[in-house]
Amino acid sequence: MREETNQATEPAPIKKPRKKRTRRSVVYAHVHVLASMNNTIISVTDPQGALLASASAGSSGFRGSKKGTAYAAQVAAEKAVSAARQLYGMEKADVFIRGVGMGRDAATRTLINQKVKVENLNDITGVPHGGVRPRKARRT
Repeated sequence: MREETNQATEPAPIKKPRKKRTRRSVVYAHVHVLASMNNTIISVTDPQGALLASASAGSSGFRGSKKGTAYAAQVAAEKAVSAARQLYGMEKADVFIRGVGMGRDAATRTLINQKVKVENLNDITGVPHGGVRPRKARRT
């Protein structure tokens, strides 16, 4: 009563040949530098905002208070830019700097030293409009 299927008689499913992945070339990129007091994060994106490469002082091997230093930002910027150049052939960049940490200037200087042509340099650090609510008045 039970039907038994013999695997030897069934044809094997035909696999589609895979297309060879073409390397995407992004000559013009955006470099976002987030320089806080505790860390510096460098993100390299294409003009649409898709991430190409990123590095931070923490991912570059620095720990604790050393992450906030200018040297740590320099190493992180070298790491991110070299990855973007090798994988995507980046040559020109717009730089967007956010934050007030020590890594601001070090990261941008590193970009220029890495032979990346910096087209625009924008400071997009947030500025408070009115600030936070003040404390209640002291009664004496």
